[in-house]
Amino acid sequence: MLNPTEKAIKELLTLPIQTREELLAQKRVIAKKHGLKILANSEILKFLSRPEISEDLPLQKILRKRAIRTLSGIAPVAVLTKPFACPGKCAYCPTEKDVPQSYLSNEPAVMRAIRCGYDPYKQVQLRLKALEANGHEPTKIELIVIGGTWSVLPIEYKYWYIVNCFKAANDYRTRRNAQGVTQKAISKKLSIKKLKTILLEEQKKNEKAKYNIIGLTLETRPDYIDEKELLEMRELGATRVELGVQAIDDAILKLNKRGHGVDKIIDATKWLRDFGFKITYHLMPGLPGATAAKDLKMFKQLFTDENFQPDQIKFYPTVVTRGSLLYKWWKAGKYKPYSDKVLQKLVIDCKKIIPHYVRIIRLIRDIPGESIVAGNIITNLRQVMQQRGVECNCIRCREVKEKSITNYQLRITNYDANGGKECFIEVCSMDEKVLYGFCRLRLPTHNTQRITYNVLNDAAMIRELHVYGVLVAVGKDKKIQHAGFGKMLMAEAEKIAKENGYEKMAVISGVGVRGYYKKLGYKLKDTYMVKKL
Repeated sequence: MLNPTEKAIKELLTLPIQTREELLAQKRVIAKKHGLKILANSEILKFLSRPEISEDLPLQKILRKRAIRTLSGIAPVAVLTKPFACPGKCAYCPTEKDVPQSYLSNEPAVMRAIRCGYDPYKQVQLRLKALEANGHEPTKIELIVIGGTWSVLPIEYKYWYIVNCFKAANDYRTRRNAQGVTQKAISKKLSIKKLKTILLEEQKKNEKAKYNIIGLTLETRPDYIDEKELLEMRELGATRVELGVQAIDDAILKLNKRGHGVDKIIDATKWLRDFGFKITYHLMPGLPGATAAKDLKMFKQLFTDENFQPDQIKFYPTVVTRGSLLYKWWKAGKYKPYSDKVLQKLVIDCKKIIPHYVRIIRLIRDIPGESIVAGNIITNLRQVMQQRGVECNCIRCREVKEKSITNYQLRITNYDANGGKECFIEVCSMDEKVLYGFCRLRLPTHNTQRITYNVLNDAAMIRELHVYGVLVAVGKDKKIQHAGFGKMLMAEAEKIAKENGYEKMAVISGVGVRGYYKKLGYKLKDTYMVKKL
């Protein structure tokens, strides 16, 4: 027997609704007719999740808020560490009490973290709940840990934090464990030895959990990257590192009191690539000492100089916020940010030259307009560029999203990076404008690796495997994911490695996707999935 709300929803599902505007109008009509409050999308989505309801209803797509969040095939979940002292004194960085350095209390991610008391367990579960309420199925989680320089945090805190992230994913939608004990977060009082033991247990559980952490991102400074740090990151399960690069010009870095030079950026990038990590650069055009011409020159150098070659870019135009040294310089007339016209031209020029094997994750940082004293306040810069007809060749702009598979080709692009060869293997449309999936294969130069990690000695490495499209849980109807492209890309990577004299392949796999590689003959060894070719 249906209750009044369910009857109203069932009636709504019979209507030929094509747009969000039509949905809102019909919800008002039905609410008035049945004497109810206007139906919430989450209520409708909950009804649609019933097994007897078809999964192909057009209304599901309309109801899904911010569908772009999972159109890349994964569900990004950002969590914030609690405030700790920062080793940097950067001129552009705001300082606010009880908030991690460089962050502001009114940023959406920070507000969520504060509501949770910076508790990682609560943050992960809150984000999963929010994603589901908005119509997403976050079973493939890309966990992104933000909060400044991860590397300087106390080791006990780091392990406690990541343990609880994994446990939160494993516990989600499960009130009690197998023994009937109510699920809860791991205590802060445990020793580092005990935390490491529990971490391994939770990681093993996550390999078969419904909510898999398939990627873990940590952010840090280039001058804190070395072999010891990366070994620890791998033990935690990290697969990607975001580096606060800002600029690749020593004079600009010095003027902005960054605390290191370009040499540290180059060294950190090589270490990361030798360990197989995916590499994201944070870039800040418009810093004191820069010009639009200098910024464009540096951007070009990123992809012509083998010392850099990042896989992903976060483009954060410099803005002035209170609580920073830059604010004092701006008030004194010593600094002037780029005008909207100059900034937009710079973004256009940069997007024109971005290689097709690089992804621009963001064009601006999510700082509320009321916190920006001077500088860019356009929050939808990417959309503005698209409206102006700017074409971009980056991965994000070529992702298949909700399009159907058409005729496709396998394309391979080779480029030198940090003492080795990178092979970007992609499955794309015949005109190369639509990307279905890709694999990043690294062929290190034999006998030149600095690392002492035996599992990687003389091994070819897969740094990333990604098949795009709407996130599809394993076992559900096939769209782009699970269409066989992943196996095709892996087979091609293995073939290339063998042709280049490698007898072993190592994959920097996320914990939650290890099962996929096991099916392809890979075995877990020292945090990597390894196979003899």
